[in-house]
Amino acid sequence: MTGATPDPDYAGGCDRVLTAVPPAGITPCSWTADAMAEEADAGVIALWQAYSRDRDAALRDRLLLHYAPLVKYVAGRVGTGLPSHVDVADLVQSGVFGLWDAIDRFEPERGLKFETYAMQRIRGAILDELRAQDWVPRLVRSRAREVERALERLETRLQRSASDAEVAAELGISVTELRELYAQLQLTSVVALDELMAVGRGGTSIADTLPDETTQDPSAFLDSIESKRLLAEAVSQLTDRDRVVVSLYYFENLTLAEIGRVLGVTESRVCQLHTRAVLRLRSKMLEASAG
Repeated sequence: MTGATPDPDYAGGCDRVLTAVPPAGITPCSWTADAMAEEADAGVIALWQAYSRDRDAALRDRLLLHYAPLVKYVAGRVGTGLPSHVDVADLVQSGVFGLWDAIDRFEPERGLKFETYAMQRIRGAILDELRAQDWVPRLVRSRAREVERALERLETRLQRSASDAEVAAELGISVTELRELYAQLQLTSVVALDELMAVGRGGTSIADTLPDETTQDPSAFLDSIESKRLLAEAVSQLTDRDRVVVSLYYFENLTLAEIGRVLGVTESRVCQLHTRAVLRLRSKMLEASAG
């Protein structure tokens, strides 16, 4: 019976019916799985060979479908840490073009692993699209991060809000240069007040978690109270002038020009004060949510 063919009506729990007796010491199921994997690899190799030879669009589409999970994986990795308004689906769409480009440029005969090459091209395509959609120059983004890190270091060390002179000294620039920098950074400070209040809530905006008017959700009510408490505490730690700017701009709905007339300063100076206040609020809210 050692050479008999198994009953074709019995699959033994495997994905397909065996047509031959497996080698000694190997179970039928594992042997079948290995065989299927080898067949799949051979099929992909044959597909690459055919595409390299014919450059047929239908073959390219089959390769796109086969490697599509790579795009979702890379998009998920890149999307980690991005602002909440960035949709992962948009990253996937950009990544597909990167995969398309990788398939067109890949040379199988060089013996390289396609997955490694494709992931680099996909990531590059996603980052290129993110940069293209960003209206703020990369240098300004970099300077904004430098200012935020300087504020965090100073406030940790001083246990209070740092003055402009202290921030300028930490950055190695003059106060005039710091204020010019604040004017540039106002481009990076376009943020809704409820996004500041949503820090520590998983990035979900308060507008997305409003309770049903006919019911009262105790958990959402308490979360809202806590968020408001954290924001009020962060605002109270601002300097008097920064606190006045935040109050007039967000709660009284005054324009920057109107705030300037109230404070007796120019509109550009109000822009600087607003930018500085938002950066400090963001830093304090993140610190509070982390603690």
